[in-house]
Amino acid sequence: MARDLADAKPEEIGLIAAVLDGVDAGLQAEIDKGALAGAVTLVARHGRVARRSILGRDNIGRGTTLKRDTIFRIYSMTKPVMAVAMMILHDRGLWKPDDPIEKFLPSFAHARVFAGPGETAPVEHAPTLRELLTHTAGLSYGASDAPFDAPYKAAHLWGSATLKEFGEKIGRLPLAYQPGTKWLYSLSMDVQGAILEALTGESLPDFMRRHIFEPLGMVDTAFYAPPDKVARLATLYRTSKSRGLVELEKPPMLGDNLSPPTVPSGGGGLVSTLDDYARFAQMLLDKGSFNGVRVLSPEAVALMSANHLPDWMLEKGFGVGAMQIRPGFGYGYNCAVFTDPVKAGLPVGKGTFEWDGAAGTWFWVDPANDLIYVGMIQRFAVTEGVANTQQLTQRLLADAIAN
Repeated sequence: MARDLADAKPEEIGLIAAVLDGVDAGLQAEIDKGALAGAVTLVARHGRVARRSILGRDNIGRGTTLKRDTIFRIYSMTKPVMAVAMMILHDRGLWKPDDPIEKFLPSFAHARVFAGPGETAPVEHAPTLRELLTHTAGLSYGASDAPFDAPYKAAHLWGSATLKEFGEKIGRLPLAYQPGTKWLYSLSMDVQGAILEALTGESLPDFMRRHIFEPLGMVDTAFYAPPDKVARLATLYRTSKSRGLVELEKPPMLGDNLSPPTVPSGGGGLVSTLDDYARFAQMLLDKGSFNGVRVLSPEAVALMSANHLPDWMLEKGFGVGAMQIRPGFGYGYNCAVFTDPVKAGLPVGKGTFEWDGAAGTWFWVDPANDLIYVGMIQRFAVTEGVANTQQLTQRLLADAIAN
């Protein structure tokens, strides 16, 4: 049986119930104006849940409501889970941050940098694990119209027969930039999955199940929803400036999550539930353990949640387009880190770390206030006038902490 976080009245853990009501009201306002179908959220402090909210509908047309055990495609909220898997191996001494990627994936041994169509230049240094874990290794997502993404598209990476083949293919592609000189959102976490399989001899799904999901009681988290759980998968929507919310017949990326994937994505492949991900977040807040079960060392959590980007990059700003890290942020291992909440303009504790997913799931861990927050929706493509739910809830929650 899955272990839940214990419930508490908000005042028992230093939170103000009226402000939590205001957070719910803010999300309900988004639902009422048609910007969201529904949302499930959870806020916990001092290891106890002050509020678990189930708002709105799973499917607007059918009128079906969201439930506590609704399963969501969490997309890039897979990335922090991938970081934990890598940090488990770090605790075992199987890799060091300055190790070159080629040590684990030999196809990276001949890495070169894209210098124009059909042209490459030598790398100034071999990309490292630290760079792989911080989106600074020279990789891209291969999804843009930039010339350096053309080789990614030609390689048909997601048509690979195995995750090993996926990693080998990427290693043979030219890097998009010199390692360590930029931050570019990328397939780095998927490459981490290939490294994990090379180091352990286990498949990525099996490793995560045995070493993360089962120990934490994350009973509904996996790379697909089996037949007996498919009915609990949330409906996907996208926003349209002209039509509002539009129901999607199928996911726009990474398959349908209805069967085991050929290439499990450490960057975006998981499905999960509100309570499952709250256990994961609480484990991180509690420095690697949950309900007496240790998953990571405190040192590994500290390393994962620390900023690893150089000052010059933070001062310059980093990232491009939609995937741009704002002022006041740094980047840890597979997650963003608040280095200066005041500069970021968001009222959270310094050292808070977070990430979100393409369909609108989000979470943050705030060690300074001993607090976690998890939210789940299923909405792609936020348009002008539609709130970013993570920033909305962070601002609304700010006055909830009484002591």
